[in-house]
Amino acid sequence: MSGGSSAGTASGAAPLAPITHARVWAVAGPIIISNSTVPLIGIADTAVIGHLGEADFIAAIALGAIIFSTLYWIFGFLRMGTTALAAQARGRQDPDEIRAAIQRACLVGVTVGAAMIVLQLPLGWLVFEAFPAGDRVEALAGDYFAIRIWGAPAMLMNFAILGWFIGLQRADIALYLQLYLNLANLALDVLFVTGLGFTVDGVAFGTIIAEWTAMVLGLVLVLRHARATTGALFASGDRVRLLDRAALATMLSVNRDIFIRSAFLMAAFVWLTMQGAAQSDLILAANGVLLHFFYLTAHALDGFAFASEAFVGESKGGGDRQRLRHAVRLTSVWAVAAALLFALVFWLLGGWFISLLTNVAEVQETTRTYLPWAILFPLVTVASFQLDGIFVGATRTGDMRNMMALSFAVYIGAWWALQPHGNHGLWAAFILFNVARGITLAARYPALERSVAASR
Repeated sequence: MSGGSSAGTASGAAPLAPITHARVWAVAGPIIISNSTVPLIGIADTAVIGHLGEADFIAAIALGAIIFSTLYWIFGFLRMGTTALAAQARGRQDPDEIRAAIQRACLVGVTVGAAMIVLQLPLGWLVFEAFPAGDRVEALAGDYFAIRIWGAPAMLMNFAILGWFIGLQRADIALYLQLYLNLANLALDVLFVTGLGFTVDGVAFGTIIAEWTAMVLGLVLVLRHARATTGALFASGDRVRLLDRAALATMLSVNRDIFIRSAFLMAAFVWLTMQGAAQSDLILAANGVLLHFFYLTAHALDGFAFASEAFVGESKGGGDRQRLRHAVRLTSVWAVAAALLFALVFWLLGGWFISLLTNVAEVQETTRTYLPWAILFPLVTVASFQLDGIFVGATRTGDMRNMMALSFAVYIGAWWALQPHGNHGLWAAFILFNVARGITLAARYPALERSVAASR
């Protein structure tokens, strides 16, 4: 069977286990569950602070959460790049490089996180210029920022640790770490705010303590897993391998390309928000509600995209084109099934979900006008999500960067042409942007397959 073979690169190495539907779900299932817990941090922060009776506290927490979500999302390349490199090392059955993947990723995480702390004053000025607010709200959010920035090294290392475990197809461990982070954050929020009388600063302290302790727990699990599978995490000769110039260059190149790709993707969302706001506050509110449909889709489909990263990376590491095709087929079948299910649910229950998100009649009515675009989200984004995972796993990140830039140009061009159609035109342009992402990456897929065959 094509899914069960692997040449392997080590003489006498045991063949890799076949890729089955059960193994796809073993990776995708925990990721879908852990992704569903991601909104808990923002929900917990808002719920706890929301009972203090001051709107400025809620606004400050919301602003701070947006700032750090944006910052950390930009640095999400650390998770994706680590997944791909660890998966490829697993496919080559190279324990030394498996260890080096997490060592290098943690080194980058600590370095970038420390740089964010050192540069917190200009960074703070920049983010508050990008996200302006009233004087008191900005002052409170500034206090929140000044505390939470100290969690940056821990959070970036958490990205690396999560990526490493996903690449090694231990998404169950990634799930445990994500659950710990979110539940610890919730408990500490309650302790500091409700129990000890803190306000915004208490929420920030609770979050960074959760981030640092999750990082420590993650490192303990990394050490235990490495000891059980590849030997001690820091074996003889690892220092030379850690600083290997070619390997570092590959990692930095992959992370640079994903960073640029993510910057274009963030720009697309910023543009959507800006153009909605330019139409009216009502349109801005309605579009904000509709984006929750997109986020729900993303959280679910990401599970199968992450599974693609792990299995495609493993296949490329083993130089097995047939295994890669099998991985792509199995993960994509489940992704398409999930997309169809979400579209059906949005069609049947979209109106109810809108009512759940807002009780303002005018916003409800306006959002329902544009609901058909939300129903299309899963159908038009499934290809782009899935191909993102495939290209990350194969470390074809230059293609991802270039195709995202091309798709963004399509997006802006479509928005310009469709301006007479108002918000419908804006959403149509956003849909075309996601269609273009899928089409352009699909056009580069044959080159990806050839690169895997050439690596045998």
